Amino acid sequence: MLEKLFKLSQFGTTPKTEVIAGFTTYLTMAYIIFVNPAILADAGMDKGAVFVATCIAAAIGCFIMGFWANLPVALAPGMGLNAFFTYGVVLGMGHDWQTALGAVFFSGVLFIILSVLRIREMIINAIPSALKLAIAAGIGAFLALIALKSAGIIVDHPATLVTLGEINEFKPAIALAGFFAIIALVQRNVPGAVMLVILAVSAIGIAVGDVEYAGIMSMPPSMAPTFMQMDLAAALDVAMISVIFAFLFVDLFDTSGTLIAVTQRAGLTTSDGKVPRLRQALMADSSATIAGAALGTSTTTSYIESASGVAAGGRTGLTAITVGLLFLVSIFFAPLAGMIPAYATAGAILYVSVLMMFSLKDVNWEDLTESAPVVVVLLLTPLTFSIAHGITLGFITYAAAKLLGNKREDVTVSVWIISALLLLKVIFIG
Repeated sequence: MLEKLFKLSQFGTTPKTEVIAGFTTYLTMAYIIFVNPAILADAGMDKGAVFVATCIAAAIGCFIMGFWANLPVALAPGMGLNAFFTYGVVLGMGHDWQTALGAVFFSGVLFIILSVLRIREMIINAIPSALKLAIAAGIGAFLALIALKSAGIIVDHPATLVTLGEINEFKPAIALAGFFAIIALVQRNVPGAVMLVILAVSAIGIAVGDVEYAGIMSMPPSMAPTFMQMDLAAALDVAMISVIFAFLFVDLFDTSGTLIAVTQRAGLTTSDGKVPRLRQALMADSSATIAGAALGTSTTTSYIESASGVAAGGRTGLTAITVGLLFLVSIFFAPLAGMIPAYATAGAILYVSVLMMFSLKDVNWEDLTESAPVVVVLLLTPLTFSIAHGITLGFITYAAAKLLGNKREDVTVSVWIISALLLLKVIFIG
């Protein structure tokens, strides 16, 4: 049965290898079951319900990816997008989390339409590479600010806006220690390094009496507080259009880049460098996003951590199926997830932000018309606490820099139109 479903012999692999690869991928990305509920809880969502929704949405995405696309790529609610959901849309723009879930739902629907109509490539090709790199780095900077703020390493100041916190106190100090520990373990290729550090820091919190022990396993919490709570009507408000497109664009770029990187590493790309069964893979991503919004979590996307499973030998969808099953088992560990304090996840978030900054190495820093928009997105995404604002100002800067720098030929018609519309939005709506 496994041979018929996944064509194991064709890809030169075995069930044992695929299962080991699945465990490896799960260990590298399981931190999301602790981090995602903590971030969305700041938006007012029930932490237990979000925990279960995170696990089930991840499992749904993995199963669709495994059975339909037959690729060793795992999915889960995405870092960066969950931060934008909470700190950008809910706390920053003042929308309730039900409306934000509605925006996630519609972004998933648009993603499906783009995939079915095969115009995804047209959109991605129309976006300048500098802005794609900038968006990834901007989200990384956004996550870094959130991590430093949640740990108390950076605090507000009436004169300077922000300043260094009391880093000799327990919470900031243990958060920094966690970050350093993750770097050390990842550098030594320790499986599940991020999750191990989160659990270790939480254990220290319990030992010193800062965290109350609540057990390890139990029956899953109810999803009733978040299940089907999305407000679709409110999400169609004019003010939410930019939010929907921000969710869509970030997911689109993130997923495309992840699929290309993972399949290339696995040796699965075609001779011309294309991802096999790309439409099915994109449908897995968008379908999981829609399902996640209905369950009560932010955008679900493909994880670059899948490359760890590929390095362990994963070549087929059986790897993704294994990850999905492990996420389902994880729903019985809700008490453990509930004990994870913010300073335990801060180091993990800061580590992810470092990974996302890698995109800056590909920026053409010698060309100011390329580098200036990147810097605008990099700085204004965290400082405005909004991915949408960062993207908006990045597009406008790119068009203006090319126009004033006498490089109008570098700008496509699509970018001119998008930049003009975003400029009008800034002028008349804000």
